[in-house]
Parts: sequence; C-alpha cells; structure tokens
Amino acid sequence: MKHIVVLTGAGMSAESGIKTFRDADGLWEGHDVMEVATPEGFARNPELVLDFYNQRRRQLNEVDPNRAHLDLVQLEKDYQVTIITQNVDDLHERAGSSNVIHLHGELRKARSSKDENDIKVWTQDLNLGDLCDKGSQLRPHIVWFGEAVPMIEKAMKICAQADILVIIGTSMQVYPAAGLIDFAPSDTPIYYIDPNPAIQSRGKITVIAKSATEGMKELLKRLS
Repeated sequence: MKHIVVLTGAGMSAESGIKTFRDADGLWEGHDVMEVATPEGFARNPELVLDFYNQRRRQLNEVDPNRAHLDLVQLEKDYQVTIITQNVDDLHERAGSSNVIHLHGELRKARSSKDENDIKVWTQDLNLGDLCDKGSQLRPHIVWFGEAVPMIEKAMKICAQADILVIIGTSMQVYPAAGLIDFAPSDTPIYYIDPNPAIQSRGKITVIAKSATEGMKELLKRLS
C-alpha cells in the first residue's frame, strides 16, 4: 500500500470557519502575535495569553470538519495516510483521520509550564491557578515562537518515506515546517493545493490552485 504524506496549514481549516493564523497586518485575532504566542508574552501577561487561547478553544467547539478533512479520510481506504499539520485544531481527528502529527501543538491540550512532556487533555477554559500534578501553572500545549518544534524530526523521517506528498493550505513560508518538502524522495510526486500558491508547477510538483475542498475533490479524481 502506497504511503501518502499530507502537510496541512491554516487553509485546510479556513473553510470550517477557523481564521488563518495571521492577518496581513501581522495581527492574530486583533492581538500582536508576540504578546500571545511567545514564552515572553506569557511571562509578562499570563492572563491575556490564557484568555486568548480560551477564546480559540471555544471557537473550535463551534465548527466542524469540512469536506476536505473528510476526503482525506477517504484516502485511507486505498493508501497509508499520515497527516502532518501545522494546525492546532482537532478537525482532522474529528473527521476520522487515524494518523495525525501536530507540529505546533494542540488547542485541546495543556501542559506544565515547567515540564513540556507533562501534557493533559484540556477541553475547558484554562485559568491562572490550574496546576499540573507537581504544582506548576498549566499553559496551552502550543509551540510558541522561539520554542523548539518537538515533532519536527519525526516529521522529517515520515516525509522521507512518502510515495506521494500532498501539501494543503499553507504558504510554505513558516520554518521548520516549510522545509519538510525537501525530505521527500527525489522521485516522489508532490501535489500542492492552495488558492494562492507560493510556488508554481514544475518537475514533480503539481499545483492545484484551488481551495482545500475544491482541491481535494480534484486530487481524488487524479489519484483514482
């Protein structure tokens, strides 16, 4: 069974109603990213940061997987499928995908502010005073700017095993995730689905300049 590796970004979830990571002015939901997505921001104003992610978590409760998420599940009938996502939502899992790696963390989890490996499932609001078992404040299980990406080496190894690589809804500009394409074997066909593609069709790369839902519909036809 051929192995399809899928790299997904914000455009994957946009049609579910989740806003993309940053607006053109660099703000994230009206906030300076450096205030809500860095360890320094959390140290300065933990209540602001916790409230920011509480709002994102509540928003996640109001949306559902879109057709593109469901179509990726369909691929599992004929392929081994591994999804490597930059998204912190759980829409791939809720759609039914069985093998999902989150590069940048997960909104529905919290972790100790002192031990990055002490991780809990967390579906409600996270507040000051919510502590891990050892007494440290819990923080969102999100990889913030300036922090290491723990899953990146595993993602590199998976991309090196890809028979087909599919990239959906990402600008291919955020590193280290953007560099994963370089780990695919030289003869691996690559499909890039994005309405505003950052790269053009060339060689082994086929660009499908469509939204995630329309692009996945076309990809299923091409792979059938």
